[in-house]
Amino acid sequence: MNFFPESSHFAAVLADPRFYATLAIAILSGVVRGFSGFGSALIFIPLVSAVYEPKIAAASFVLIDFFCTIPLGIRAYPSCNRRAVFPLAIATALTIPLGAMILRWVEPVWLRWFIAILVLGLLAVLISGWRYRKKPSPPLTSGVGLACGISGGATTLTGPFAIVYWLGSASGPATVRANLIVFFLLTDAIVVATYLVQGLFAAEPTALALLIPLPFLAALTFGARLFHGAAEITYRRVAYAIVAVAALVSLPLFDGLVR
Repeated sequence: MNFFPESSHFAAVLADPRFYATLAIAILSGVVRGFSGFGSALIFIPLVSAVYEPKIAAASFVLIDFFCTIPLGIRAYPSCNRRAVFPLAIATALTIPLGAMILRWVEPVWLRWFIAILVLGLLAVLISGWRYRKKPSPPLTSGVGLACGISGGATTLTGPFAIVYWLGSASGPATVRANLIVFFLLTDAIVVATYLVQGLFAAEPTALALLIPLPFLAALTFGARLFHGAAEITYRRVAYAIVAVAALVSLPLFDGLVR
């Protein structure tokens, strides 16, 4: 499959009103990602899946997110807990190809329901105040990683299980943020390679991805500046509220609002 876009692909994307909705979604998701270290996929994937379809949302997002967050990942690396991040990333890599196969064959509407329910389930766990207080064990880390891989390959949402794992811990927001940024950068690289091998990149999502990076990068930078000095309660509440609205609006029930 040829995934290199030509001028006609860019013209078609720019002429489509859905592009401008996607651009607004990307800017919002970039601000949230820069602020909290997570949330861009939780906003971009369900909403763009509703505007376009899950395959286009997943393929375009992983390209945007990977290349745009390399600088953020480099800055976050010294602050992350590497003994926590790398084992989880390795376990995740094992099942990303399986998730990518699901993306290829599952009906888009069913996949959208899965995405929305997964995001809302994650949110319910976080809002409940549940915290994982015990020291992470290798079997638990492996299990979380395998779940991240299936979810990530199918939707690029590697985050939900990792977010519950780390945001629900006793770690401070700076460490959690750094862990998530580095983890997402590593898993994005694996998803990009997997999608290339399985032929999931096409000209339309690639053109879409190439038109969005500069606004997304500006939004990331703005969000990162907002993070410094923010109270932990503000950090959590802002992220939770935006993720909730994105998941609810993306439900197939509301297609009349977004299509």
